[in-house]
Formats: sequence, C-alpha cells, structure tokens
Amino acid sequence: VQLQASGGGLVQAGGSLRLSCTASGRTFGGYIMAWFRQAPGKERELVSGITWNTGRTYYADSVKGRSSISRDIVKNTVYLQMSRLSPEDTAVYYCAATWFSGTWSATDYDYWGQGTLVTVSS
Repeated sequence: VQLQASGGGLVQAGGSLRLSCTASGRTFGGYIMAWFRQAPGKERELVSGITWNTGRTYYADSVKGRSSISRDIVKNTVYLQMSRLSPEDTAVYYCAATWFSGTWSATDYDYWGQGTLVTVSS
C-alpha cells in the first residue's frame, strides 16, 4: 500500500493550497483517509479526515471553516483544500489511512504517506 502526498509549497499568508493524496495497493472501503501535520518542535496534529465510503468528514478546530476535505473514489485520491493560510499552518502534512472504528482517532494509523511541506510566509 502506498500513499503519495503532493501539493505542498510556499504560499503567502492569506493564500490557498490544495493537497492531494493518491492511494494504491488496496481498496479503502471502510477506511478513513486523514491529513496530519507536524510543525517543527510540535506534536503531530490530526487536521482533517474523511470516511471513504460515506464521505463523512472531520476537521480540527484549527482549520475548521477554512478547509475542505474531499475524495475522488475513481482516482483513489483525497484532497485537502486550505484557505486563509497563516504562518501557523506551516508544517509537513502527511496523509494516512486506517480502518474507521466510528471515532476520529489521532493514533494507530496503518498507512502513511511521505509528507509534503507547506510553508506560509508572512
């Protein structure tokens, strides 16, 4: 199983970015696809997630209202659209997948992508 994250880069504060995570190697029915981020010196944070089957979503308070997660089942890809970015959003963003137990877990993910760096300049 591979999760390939992309879409990171340098963006000015107030700008927008769309991250992509393309999955391969298995079917993900019953799984959640999630985005985490980790800034230097900080703990890894669950940012957003989506259930593969139903499209149910989760957003951390830090991104709620300015982010949108979606999935394309045909392309096996999950997207995270983020807007009104601030320097506090600077981090390495990882996509991950795990079986959905009914709660949005921040731990025990089975599969991880390699991370994509988002840098927001002030």
